[in-house]
Amino acid sequence: DVQLVESGGASVQAGGSLRLSCTASAMTECMGWFRQTTGQRREGVASIGSDGTTKYRQSVKDRFTITQDSAKNTLYLQMNSLKPEDTDTYFCAATHGVICYGGSWMNQYEYGYWGQGTQVTVS
Repeated sequence: DVQLVESGGASVQAGGSLRLSCTASAMTECMGWFRQTTGQRREGVASIGSDGTTKYRQSVKDRFTITQDSAKNTLYLQMNSLKPEDTDTYFCAATHGVICYGGSWMNQYEYGYWGQGTQVTVS
């Protein structure tokens, strides 16, 4: 099993920045960030493969950056130019599957490990 713990969520004003962190018990082949509003489907925000390949949903490209520090077993999501529509609960996800190089990275069902979520509110 892989345990994931997110941190860094907060309330910020539009245009501000936040950095989310996800501390993992182990890094996996593909790791990602998802977000979800209560009652709605969880949507992929960004993913990163073990070789550093990154993918982003269109609405966050050029504003969000996903990185990983394997020495610290930590995944990050730097979020800049935040908008009210970025308000959501953000989840860290991990999978041993090699899915970070195609469209499957956005499918929540491809990930077997999840954190508890951290709230981001942009006003």
